[in-house]
Amino acid sequence: MGLDWKVGFEIELVAPKGRSRLDLARRVAARTGGTIRSIFHAQAELTSIAGKPAFQNLTPGFEVVGQDGEVVARFVDDLTLLDGFDLRAPSLPGWYRIVTDDSRLVSLIEAGCDPDAGMAAVLEPLAAMFGTVPELHPSGMVKVADRKGSSVAIAAELSGERERGCEIVTAPIAAGHAAILAGLIDDAVAEGLSVPLEAALHIHYDATPLLAARTIARLVTALENHGESLKYIVGTNPNCRRLGAWPDDLIDRVADEDFLAMDWPDARRALQQLALTKFCDFNLFNISQAVASKHTFEVRILPVSLDVGEIMAQAELFAAILEWAMAPDEDDQAGDFATFIGNLPLSPAAMARWGGITGSRGAGHAARERNQIRGVGK
Repeated sequence: MGLDWKVGFEIELVAPKGRSRLDLARRVAARTGGTIRSIFHAQAELTSIAGKPAFQNLTPGFEVVGQDGEVVARFVDDLTLLDGFDLRAPSLPGWYRIVTDDSRLVSLIEAGCDPDAGMAAVLEPLAAMFGTVPELHPSGMVKVADRKGSSVAIAAELSGERERGCEIVTAPIAAGHAAILAGLIDDAVAEGLSVPLEAALHIHYDATPLLAARTIARLVTALENHGESLKYIVGTNPNCRRLGAWPDDLIDRVADEDFLAMDWPDARRALQQLALTKFCDFNLFNISQAVASKHTFEVRILPVSLDVGEIMAQAELFAAILEWAMAPDEDDQAGDFATFIGNLPLSPAAMARWGGITGSRGAGHAARERNQIRGVGK
């Protein structure tokens, strides 16, 4: 059947020592006849500090804009990639990060500050909003505080080879997925990029066709029952970070007849009341919050491959699961994992591939694994 869904791909790679994600952006721009634009890339850095669960980081990123004015791809860091980086390496000239403890300030910085500005000047517009000026510390850091002296944001050199982290983030692709991916991956290989130890492939599926309570309920129930078996057949990277199960109350909520009877606005509000997060195997957060810039269902369990055919096979498998979830309501949740795969609208070739790997991993086995993860039935 192929892939007939608008999707975006996030492919985590690492540049060789002495190279950076900017080098890959330059190669892609040269191939496509596009131009490079500097951007801020926002990431949350989880902490163990009481009262501050995360620091918000803005690091240098680059996007290639095609001749038609549309973004081809972005090239950004991923803080979860750590293996093989020299943490003592000094910053490259002009590379810095901005840190704050409030995601709302991230939005202000993105809207008002220039990612092409040098570290000494980049926070001047932010300081002006608070009626102050940036303070240059002897350490080289640049700090913005409010009029009461409370810290607002800090800019500091980006050390530790953080320029080597290179996540390729494609624009949403509606057609010609394989050809677009092939061009980007060929460029990455030519630049010497490789798959890091902690790497993951994230695929974002346009959520527009999924906005119905029964569709979400079927999807959640199926992935809860068969998620561990799906991780087995796709070969989830055991070193990948920020995966995990959904909260138990999501499973209970979608099984409730009241939820199934809701129209979509009410169902979305019901999902918003749950403690959903993007840092899990399957990300429903963007759907529940109606994130305008990324209104997607995200699959986060996939391993990175430099083989376009492998990436496309994985994308088609989960597109088939989404199509199955949208089908007329049928009592087909029962049965083992092989039965579930057999019910998916896959091409004969894809069915032979994925059906041949399922083996004896049934729904009961997967459920037992889920219970072990959740600490149930010990």
